[in-house]
Amino acid sequence: MCGFAGFVDAPPRRPADELRALVEAMARRVAHRGPDDAAAWVDEAAGVALGFRRLAILDRSTAGRQPMTSASGRWVIVLNGEIYNFGTLRRELADAGMLPPLGGRSDTEIALAAIEAWGVERAVERFVGMFAFALWDRDARRLHLVRDRLGIKPLYYARVGTSLLFGSELRALTAHPALEPVLDRDAVARFLRHGHVPAPAGIVRHTRKLPPGTILSLGPAAALAGEPRAYWSLGRVVAEGLAAPFPGSFAEAVDELERLLTDAVRLRAVADVPLGVLLSGGTDSTIVTALLQRVSARPARTFTIGVAGCGYDESAHAARVAAHLGSAHTALRVTGREALDVVARLGTLQDEPFADASQIPTYLVAALARRDVTVVLAGDGGDELLGGYARYAWLERLWGAAGGLPISARRGLACGLETLPAGAWRPALAALQSLAPRSWRVRSPGEKVLQLARILRAPTPEAMYAELMATAPVNGAAAAGLPLPPRPAAPLPDLVQRLMFADTIGYLPDDVLVKVDRMTMAVGLEAREPLLDHRVVEFLWRLPLAWKRDRGRTKRILHALLARYVPPALLARPKHGFSVPIAAWLRGPLRAWADDLLAPASLARQDALDGAAVSRMWQAHRTGRRDHGGPLWNVLMLQAWLEAGRGMGR
Repeated sequence: MCGFAGFVDAPPRRPADELRALVEAMARRVAHRGPDDAAAWVDEAAGVALGFRRLAILDRSTAGRQPMTSASGRWVIVLNGEIYNFGTLRRELADAGMLPPLGGRSDTEIALAAIEAWGVERAVERFVGMFAFALWDRDARRLHLVRDRLGIKPLYYARVGTSLLFGSELRALTAHPALEPVLDRDAVARFLRHGHVPAPAGIVRHTRKLPPGTILSLGPAAALAGEPRAYWSLGRVVAEGLAAPFPGSFAEAVDELERLLTDAVRLRAVADVPLGVLLSGGTDSTIVTALLQRVSARPARTFTIGVAGCGYDESAHAARVAAHLGSAHTALRVTGREALDVVARLGTLQDEPFADASQIPTYLVAALARRDVTVVLAGDGGDELLGGYARYAWLERLWGAAGGLPISARRGLACGLETLPAGAWRPALAALQSLAPRSWRVRSPGEKVLQLARILRAPTPEAMYAELMATAPVNGAAAAGLPLPPRPAAPLPDLVQRLMFADTIGYLPDDVLVKVDRMTMAVGLEAREPLLDHRVVEFLWRLPLAWKRDRGRTKRILHALLARYVPPALLARPKHGFSVPIAAWLRGPLRAWADDLLAPASLARQDALDGAAVSRMWQAHRTGRRDHGGPLWNVLMLQAWLEAGRGMGR
């Protein structure tokens, strides 16, 4: 896991020393991603510069340094991530007589050999891994930017003037003088709605995120031309899964999942540095831990964080799971004050404004693990692939109850719900909630009623889901330009499958994986995701939905597999998430911090928002008239990011 930056300049060219100085400045912006080494490579005649920051994981000698040149001298690469099946690729190349003499034993060297032997696209199609890389073809004077299938590793690029800029994080691009750091107003609107910046947009004008599973190839005379092309797509995977479903029984499917996941974990356990697991005690991280124990010669290292006062303390349960599996476990229970201390740093920790509050415990557990290990395995992806989110069942029930009504009737019902302000709903709903089971109770029930009204106005279940997933409402023309969840190329008659598909290509890479990448990289820790091995993803889409979720049971096949390693009673507990009391924090311990960021002078200095509207919202919230915690948190994360960047030079 590392960080890179680079650019290609069209004529007139810069001299070599200027190219090197500029790319080194860009790479310094991502030094946290690679604290072990720094290097650069330039081609003055071609106007190309590549910079690299290294976190040494495999072959920690100088033979593993990047930028790396192929044996023939034709290809030069900077690669962030890991090609896990490099051992298999090396044997295939050797058997075919296509393996050049090797200077080391890194996966990057094998990736270059595979590209030299098979070409860029055919080689990438054979890679099993998480990766983003920039590859310069010195013969053809052609640049290739490549991102892994699920979007685990980030890759930004920008076409500005006569330059093409690229890098692991946005902050590297803003170090180049060609990129004027001006906010993209459409991206700001989308951030305020979603709490993250959905791909392919970047928050800075002209910047883009390379979509997962694509290659962007740019020729010598047209450095600014060309569009990404897909070498893998979930849409194709879904279509092929429907056309060729798994032919075996449920028990045989459990066997096959065990085989695939065991291999995924085995490949991700290869490292020349200490390795562990982020263990919450939930299904996903527990199966990863169990399988790592199976393939390892020594007990796995596991790490858990608990945050007091946030409804997020899984440390006791995770300790019981770790004791059963026999891992060497480390747990830390932090105070709410320690969690609050992270909030003040979020503007600098995230590369773009980002409002998912679960980044707080992610950072804390990453910092804990980094004391002892350099690589961790994580369980991300299970909810999207196996229907684990409760919101799927909620929307399915809502659409079943209201979807048959004419849209006019649903809009009339929504108008009825909106006749009373949120505050007027509170007394009656509070009384009802006191009679309901604790698991049914929600914070800010009045605001939830108004959100339900917005959801009911949506014409389709996909539009309902988009409104449900919005962390803040956006109305009028701004809302009209916001995207709905995409549909796969092949028709999926089941609503839950359509939502799982949408989250796998949207919410997962744009939110979940951004959070994990940035928070682990902030402390120089590499996170690996066995459940997102593309072979596992392809297999799961060949299975019927009932084997994933059925009659209220989620992740059915994964639970069946986990029962081979852990007693079911140990996992018989409700699913927990990180539930931050944002509204209370903003009226209490975070009020002074929020006051500073939302002061008229700060809002005017950044000029990103309607200052008068934000001030009215803040006044209503802090006096308790309304609960604007969600929208205000998004605003605060934007302001914190802008203040940390001061002009977005980052």
